[in-house]
Amino acid sequence: MLDSARRPMLALIMAMAAASAFGQAAAVPSFDLVVQAPGDLRELLERNLELRRYREVADLDDAELSRLIVLAERDARQLLGTRGYFSPKIDITRDTAGERPRILMAVDPGTPTVIAGVDLAFEGDIATSTDADAVEQREGIRSGWGLQPGRPFTQEAWDGAKRQALRALTARRYPTGHIDDSAADIDAATNRGALGLRLNSGPLYRLGPLQVTGVEKYDPVLVPRFAQLRPGSIYERDELVQAQLRLTGSGYFDSAFIALDPEGNPAAAPVQVQVKEAPLQRLTFGIGVSTDSGVRASVEHTHNRLPVVGWRTVTKLNLNRKTPLAQFETTSIPNEDLWRWSALARAERIEDEGLLTQGERLRVGRFKSWGGIDRNYYLQYDTARARPIGGGTLAPEEIGTGSALSANYVWTGRYFNDDVAPTSGYGVTAELGGGVTLAGDNAPFLRPMVHGVYYRPMQEGRLQLRGELGAVFARQSARLPATQMFRTGGDTTVRGYGFQQIGVDLPNGRVGPGRYLASTSVEWQRPIRRHGAVTPFESMVFVDAGAVANRVGDLHPRVGAGVGARWRSPVGPLEVALAYGFQPRKLRLHFNVGVTF
Repeated sequence: MLDSARRPMLALIMAMAAASAFGQAAAVPSFDLVVQAPGDLRELLERNLELRRYREVADLDDAELSRLIVLAERDARQLLGTRGYFSPKIDITRDTAGERPRILMAVDPGTPTVIAGVDLAFEGDIATSTDADAVEQREGIRSGWGLQPGRPFTQEAWDGAKRQALRALTARRYPTGHIDDSAADIDAATNRGALGLRLNSGPLYRLGPLQVTGVEKYDPVLVPRFAQLRPGSIYERDELVQAQLRLTGSGYFDSAFIALDPEGNPAAAPVQVQVKEAPLQRLTFGIGVSTDSGVRASVEHTHNRLPVVGWRTVTKLNLNRKTPLAQFETTSIPNEDLWRWSALARAERIEDEGLLTQGERLRVGRFKSWGGIDRNYYLQYDTARARPIGGGTLAPEEIGTGSALSANYVWTGRYFNDDVAPTSGYGVTAELGGGVTLAGDNAPFLRPMVHGVYYRPMQEGRLQLRGELGAVFARQSARLPATQMFRTGGDTTVRGYGFQQIGVDLPNGRVGPGRYLASTSVEWQRPIRRHGAVTPFESMVFVDAGAVANRVGDLHPRVGAGVGARWRSPVGPLEVALAYGFQPRKLRLHFNVGVTF
């Protein structure tokens, strides 16, 4: 015979089975349930009381309902205990005067339990090590404990604090760390709680040899050089994650998985690396349109391992009306310190504001990317030939006809929360170049430049600040190529103006390159929500300003302001902005979309 505690469950199962067999559930609930409790406790009880499930049982008798009411009080006490209320007053009454029984649960949760003390103890290497790093980690776990004395106790906070402490323990040095014991001693009479947690770090782990699988086409040295996981170094989970990102971002591997083998010798635990190689060759097509360059199409071919030399080559062709270009670049595999050789050849044509400029560039140097910082030094040869569109004659130094040989160093630091779609943080690029012109009187020159962007999150949006400063110091007669000088204006610089419309004013309304540049932008970006949820769209309000001149005293800013919208579509970003240029006193629509496939 079934006991009385199991009979309601059997009745529920039979009722659900009958409803499934006939394709419909009970037409009306067997009783009404009303919960009276303060704040979010009412929702907690309404959603989670076991009693609610039995409302669909059509043939509950009085004895079964009485039994359920008794169980409901115990169930409610357990639910309230998860929120720190261990001495509630619960009054459950049943009203049978209506069409169907009405159960009323009135709850007075009482005083919430607060934490009176925390006993956080350690075992294993972290408990006895005098190493400064171990001491810092141990004290960091103590200071970062998420449920300090005086705070209210909830089961969710207690579980979260334990998880946080364990993550901090296993994040570095101790991958096999675990919780030996935990206890929450609650005194319901005084509404005080004492917490105890004992963390066992286990032994200290150091990285051993890499065990690599999946490398067939490429040089086996690529994995250890990009991973940069030195045998003998102390285990850090973040270092393994960053190594995975370096491998997948190298272009040689489509995926990478790195894990420490905890069964190995802790003094030299093997590091298992599994990679999936990228195709040896890849062809990428792109299409887009913008108000700067009109319709554009591009094709890019990548060969990851040229025969004999083993270098990577990237050949790019970009076709559009104003700035077509062809470029070839080749890079070596990195050495043990991640430095790589590179060589580049580029030819381009630029048509803007009454000038047609054709230029070529040759470059050879070395570069390194590590930890969000890029370093690049190189020798570069530039040559440019400019002529006025529609005829006429202008001095070569005015329009950027010339050539130059220069030595350059570029440093870039990225400190964003997300490198692809940042919403906070900043990035800085600093350039310093110097050389000599090869046309005219072979004049020396110096070219410093700095770019910066900053994102500051704010309530319901973010502020983006952009700035750029550049200068070329040289004799007035120096024939600098246009590619070493400055112009600005357009979709991505100063909106409200045409492509490279801001420069040095020349006869007949033409605009030439200048030796000094200053530009800035302030933009308010706000996500567009629908029904309270963030969409892929965002609105923007901006003010841009830029100036170009041949003397610092002639830097007079051209200002544009406007509004727009941005859509992060599945196939690429799309941006539309309407900007007013204060100097030309005109509205200009800026539209930019690009797709790569």
